[in-house]
Amino acid sequence: MGNFLDDLFKKVFKSETKPEVNFKENYTYKEEDWQEAEMWAESPEGQELLAVVYRNYHLKRTQILELPEVHVFSSPYANGFALSYDPPLDAKSFLNLFLAFSRRILALGYRQVSLDRKFEEINDQVRLTEKFYFKPPLQALEEGSLISQLFGNISLEKISVNNQPSYIKLLATVYSDRLYQNAGSFDDLMDRLFETN
Repeated sequence: MGNFLDDLFKKVFKSETKPEVNFKENYTYKEEDWQEAEMWAESPEGQELLAVVYRNYHLKRTQILELPEVHVFSSPYANGFALSYDPPLDAKSFLNLFLAFSRRILALGYRQVSLDRKFEEINDQVRLTEKFYFKPPLQALEEGSLISQLFGNISLEKISVNNQPSYIKLLATVYSDRLYQNAGSFDDLMDRLFETN
């Protein structure tokens, strides 16, 4: 009798929802990945791709669309761009570009606060977000001086959907606090991120 009631309750009150994936963890890359990304960024292939993306960023600001597509974010307190996974990008150059950006941000004087990855199930798709978070360096201040925020806080994300690369997003968020110097211009940040030999 107990099995009959259990089966009846399961049929009447069956759950249509399945548990969703939502998992976040700290993450690191192998030393070989970093070395490969640095060599790639200095190679003719890397330099050419950096130049193409930088050109497409400026074209997008004038409403001209080229591949790989660049999306522009602009507001008084946050500016950024997203780069879609379009030709001529492939999975390897996409990863190398992501890691090269992170190294270039560190070279500007930033400190890496975190690197994590998050798995989320959204509409029967699994989205993986790998995210670096950077802050300006800590400083000992003289009395009355303002804190340098460089270009503000920077987040750098690489998003994949169902194991397929989707886009890279960089966002610089400035401090509006009176204790901080004005942030450097986003145009200057872009010039320095995409600097080629």
